Amino acid sequence: MTSSKFIKVRCAKCKNEQIVYGSASSVVNCLVCNQELVSPTGGKSKIAARVLEVLD
Repeated sequence: MTSSKFIKVRCAKCKNEQIVYGSASSVVNCLVCNQELVSPTGGKSKIAARVLEVLD
């Protein structure tokens, strides 16, 4: 079983940095500008923001 990780991403629109889960089961929006950052795919999430760091 593969464990998913938390990922630090930067919003392309407002440059806000946010931590998201790598296997999110729902859409995750930016807390500042409401831009979509992560969308679920049934496994690993599709990330629409710049990945800054993968957290352990």
